[in-house]
Amino acid sequence: MADVKLTAETRTEFGKGAARRIRRDKKVPAVVYGHGVDPLHVTLPGHELQLALRTPNVLLTLDIEGKTQLAIPKAVQRDAIKGFLEHVDLLTVKSGEKVTVEVYVHTEGELAPGSFLLEHVLSTITVEAEATHIPESVTVSIAGLEAGASIAAKDIPLPKGTTLAIDEDAVVLQILAAQAEEASTEDAEGESAEA
Repeated sequence: MADVKLTAETRTEFGKGAARRIRRDKKVPAVVYGHGVDPLHVTLPGHELQLALRTPNVLLTLDIEGKTQLAIPKAVQRDAIKGFLEHVDLLTVKSGEKVTVEVYVHTEGELAPGSFLLEHVLSTITVEAEATHIPESVTVSIAGLEAGASIAAKDIPLPKGTTLAIDEDAVVLQILAAQAEEASTEDAEGESAEA
C-alpha cells in the first residue's frame, strides 16, 4: 500500500470564490473529518494530490501545521470536462484501526480454449482491513474456466488481515459462452442465394 506525505494548510475562507482562488494557485480545497472531531478545512498541493490519488485507497500522511495525521480519501470531486480536482473529503484513520474500503478485482490466467467471455459482475469488492495495510487490489485466477463457471467473493484470496465486508456468496466474475454470429451469417448468405 502506498503512503504519501503531503503538507496541508488550514484554511479560513469558504465558498465558491475562495475555492476558485485556491484552485487558481494550483491547490485543492479539502475537508478532513472523523473520530468525532470537528471537520478541519485544509488546502492541499494539487499536483502531488493528483499523483497520490492514482493509487486506489492511498494512505496520506498529512502535515497540518506541524502535526501528523493519517487519512484516506473518502470522496473525490473532479471537474466533469477538464478532470482537475475540485474538492476532496479525507477520513482520518489511526494505525491499527480497521476501515472498510472497496478494492479492485484483477484476473490472471487464460480461460479454457473456446469462445468464452469473462463478465465482471463486480469490478470491486468491499473489504475490511487495517488502515495502514489496505490492499490496492486483489487478484484471482481464471485459468481454465469454461462457460457456466463463476467466482464468488468467498473464492477470492485476500491478503492477511483483510476480511470480506460483502455477502460471501456474491458473484464477482462469471464465464459466458460467446454468441455464435456464424449461424446468422450463413442464414443471410442462404437467403441471398435463394433470391
